[in-house]
Amino acid sequence: MPSASATTPSLERRRERRVPVKLPMLVRGTDRSGESFEEMTSSENLCRGGAAFTTRYAVYLGMKIEISIPPSASAAEPETEFSTHGRIVHLKPGRSDREVIVGVEFTGPRFHRMFISESTT
Repeated sequence: MPSASATTPSLERRRERRVPVKLPMLVRGTDRSGESFEEMTSSENLCRGGAAFTTRYAVYLGMKIEISIPPSASAAEPETEFSTHGRIVHLKPGRSDREVIVGVEFTGPRFHRMFISESTT
């Protein structure tokens, strides 16, 4: 998999502050070679209009993906699964050579679940 470099151009125009929080995410898309993929990962951070997560797949700027975030077991009120579509707007190297950190702008429904930053707990 070709890895992103720190100089990868970005389409990102962040409008909201992202909150560092780890939530499980199911990501679906089609990689650079045209192969469909489905990957269970977790968020690095979230805001109402987007998310960042790690992937091991060869993705690219502008790529469209599907994202699902299951309900939280610790929620005080009942939640439903959050599902939306997104567009990759940022890529940067991950913690290993096999990972890329992906920034996605939601192009479908926005995230409205309340959560607490893990950096404040």
